[in-house]
Amino acid sequence: MSRIRKQDAGFTLIELMIVMAIIGVLAVIAVPKFTTAIKMARESVLKEDLHVMRAAIDSYTMDKQKAPQSLDDLVTDGYLKVVPEDPMTHGKDTWVTNTSDNMYSLDETEPGIDDVHSGSEDTGSDGQPYSSW
Repeated sequence: MSRIRKQDAGFTLIELMIVMAIIGVLAVIAVPKFTTAIKMARESVLKEDLHVMRAAIDSYTMDKQKAPQSLDDLVTDGYLKVVPEDPMTHGKDTWVTNTSDNMYSLDETEPGIDDVHSGSEDTGSDGQPYSSW
């Protein structure tokens, strides 16, 4: 058996620099893919939340013969469990609602909310602002 001399133990500076360079290259590749995946996930959540809230608004309007006056009306009357958090702005009170004077039913008695959008002005992966989805 040969003995390890004290000066032969450990890593050299070159070996450490090569490992750090490899880690740096991997980070440069992985970080953009990670941020893209996060953005796509948030967009999917936004699309689903908008679909669910719009369906709840339509159901409320047809059942009650009037449109909801706020998103909280949908929760109060059991059409939603909670108002979801806007995944782009991270707030529950940042949803932008459209109120229209149009009546969708002959039995409808008063106008109210007929659509909902994200409060974010950022642009989605499709080139459109989230507020127009």
